[in-house]
Amino acid sequence: MAELPQTRKDLADEFFILGLTSDGRQFRPSDWAERLCGVMSCFQPEGAKGGRHAHLKYSPYVRPTVLNGVKAVVVNNDLKKLDALAYHFVVNFAKDNDLQIVDACILPEPGEKA
Repeated sequence: MAELPQTRKDLADEFFILGLTSDGRQFRPSDWAERLCGVMSCFQPEGAKGGRHAHLKYSPYVRPTVLNGVKAVVVNNDLKKLDALAYHFVVNFAKDNDLQIVDACILPEPGEKA
């Protein structure tokens, strides 16, 4: 039996919450991703510069995106180390709203063998 990959490079360090329910329906409201990321914006890496407009930045751990025309949120698993309750809040938001969760795949760096 083959061993599971154990290096960080071999493991996905992010996952996507898609704006689609388990049966493929689009999740509403249409700005759900921005709202969720706005709530999580205070979770910043230690030593991150606050500054005058710090409240206008998304967290690098929870950020909105669009995948194949579908609103989504990218969640970095490092959020769990930073604040486990915040991580569980995001995961439970997805579960409570029956949203699809997809592990991110790690692509090799340009010029690197897969």
